[in-house]
Amino acid sequence: MLGPSQIESIADELLEADRTRSVVPLLTARYPGMTVEDAYAVQALWARRRADAGHRVVGRKIGLTSRVMQAATGITEPDYGVIFDDMVFENGAVVPFANYSNVRVEVELAFVLDQPLDVPHCTVFDVLSATRYVVPALEILNSHIELSGRTIVDTISDNAAMGAMVLGGRPVAVDAVDLRWVGALLYRNQTIEETGVAAGVLNHPASGVAWLANKLQHHQTSLRAGDIILAGSFTRPMWVERGDTVHADYGTLGAITCRFA
Repeated sequence: MLGPSQIESIADELLEADRTRSVVPLLTARYPGMTVEDAYAVQALWARRRADAGHRVVGRKIGLTSRVMQAATGITEPDYGVIFDDMVFENGAVVPFANYSNVRVEVELAFVLDQPLDVPHCTVFDVLSATRYVVPALEILNSHIELSGRTIVDTISDNAAMGAMVLGGRPVAVDAVDLRWVGALLYRNQTIEETGVAAGVLNHPASGVAWLANKLQHHQTSLRAGDIILAGSFTRPMWVERGDTVHADYGTLGAITCRFA
């Protein structure tokens, strides 16, 4: 376990890395006794500093919920991060590439809540009942910690690598489609790179939201009405470079396009 001064030092280091678009050495190599709870304490302090600077929390992201993502990272349990208002882009956006480090894109569904999710032992059915609509989303990963050798402790501390998201396509009610079978085709510069279906996220994308609701209760907080929840990727992360155009086709749920400039 780390002490308060170490938690503060790491949070400040990651804030500076975000400001300078830089990458820092592995935390777990420098703090061998660092735990998952230490990592969430770093993330919470980092988020509080951003809120104090005037940024507004609009939701949460869930990471590492699918086998393909766990295999891609070598990490075997989900994690979560915080979404701020300045991290949300609309469909067709030009995304400033230089604002992020280790830039990759993932295909996801976003749940927008109509009711708070603060019930004990939250289930998939609680999530579906509380959801206003589900909408296609791309997550832009932004990693300030070196990738090679990282553990879940490093990732959680770095706000679960949350950089930004692009919302688009067609919002749908949870009973309008079978969410398990929502699929997507991910293109970079007109070349298809990844495909997947949403059941890859814990068998149902709402399962990740239920996991998050229960995890947040453990951390003495909860999901609020109006929150946007990125439910986890059902493709591998796709690397992008400056100048790339990314297009995700969700079939009947529409499509998302953005360009990195």
